Amino acid sequence: MILELTSIQTMTLAIIVLYLGKFINNTFRFLKENCIPDAVTGGTIFSIITLIGHETHLFSFIFEDSLREIFMIAFFTTVGFSASIKLLKKAGLPVLMFLIAAVGLTFFQNIAGILMAKLLKVNLLIGLATGSLATTGGPGTAGAFGPIMESFGAPGATMVAMATATYALIAGSVIAGPICKRLIEKHSLLEKHKNSNSFSSTENKNEFLITKKVIPTGFQIIIAMGIGSLISSFLNSLGLVLPSYIGAMFAAALMRNISDYTGKFEIDLNIVSTVGSFTLAMFLSMTLMAFKLWELKELALPLILMLIGQTILMGAFAYFITFNITGRDYDAAIITGGHCGCGFGTTPKALANMEALTERYLPSPKAFFVIPIVGSLFIDFFNAGIITFFINLVK
Repeated sequence: MILELTSIQTMTLAIIVLYLGKFINNTFRFLKENCIPDAVTGGTIFSIITLIGHETHLFSFIFEDSLREIFMIAFFTTVGFSASIKLLKKAGLPVLMFLIAAVGLTFFQNIAGILMAKLLKVNLLIGLATGSLATTGGPGTAGAFGPIMESFGAPGATMVAMATATYALIAGSVIAGPICKRLIEKHSLLEKHKNSNSFSSTENKNEFLITKKVIPTGFQIIIAMGIGSLISSFLNSLGLVLPSYIGAMFAAALMRNISDYTGKFEIDLNIVSTVGSFTLAMFLSMTLMAFKLWELKELALPLILMLIGQTILMGAFAYFITFNITGRDYDAAIITGGHCGCGFGTTPKALANMEALTERYLPSPKAFFVIPIVGSLFIDFFNAGIITFFINLVK
């Protein structure tokens, strides 16, 4: 039996899958504590259902998922609006140094993925699927770039990327504690640490969306998407392989910085963030529920080996590079634990890591200032360009 769904029916099913994931995450403490997105949980379960249907030949689904790409572009447009040059300058040296570490990690993750794929004699794009698009990028970036790599002859790349991203969400927490503990004890950081209030977040999250600002902000997002489509078309005409959202990200970043420096119009980042959360949830849910798990059969062993390799890389990079480049003090140790979260998961995962560490040791306002700015605002922007470079390199 083949169940063919329209675009509206596909979107409706995606919401049902999303709420299924929310229910399961709230039921099982392990999933909730490890910050597994509701869309990842629900979508993975639904893809297992479709696997059963495929293997038993009882049923299958055909999705009309044209709306999926619209949700994806809208989400990455909201990411572009956060790329503020003025904010980066204001944030100062600590943020810049961690940004350098975060960007450096993405290069190593992609190089490691390619080298391991070559060693294991699998498609180099499959190796790249375990790189920064899934580790630093998380489920959102993994879902966006996976289909691009599949279009270049890497079947199963999307599933590999999403499996890597899901694994990273858990592994990023597992390795953070031991690494941070080792750094603190080895360098006697608690004894050297002096409490300081010099770093504190000035971010003020307003839970109430002002109606008169919602519509203009929605229009700004759509305008950025429209301008971005023209930018992407131009870049594609030059022969560059780019995801469809790249142009929209650049357009949104341009609009944000024009707003910052001219003050001619305002961009409400609270509303932008809310739209981003909604579109990401829809995009992930629609992506995951359409997964063809049976395509992973031949990649099971290589994937396990590549995940082990990426985990070792994340731990070594955090211990030897992130800690040293961010100051070699107590705050640097907590930032290192946070980097294990956002370099191998998501920014919420990084914050969860740091909360657990500071509850055990001492507060670190500096770490809670630095990590969200880089993890939530800047690294996705840089990572998209780096991933695009590597895809064009190995395709």
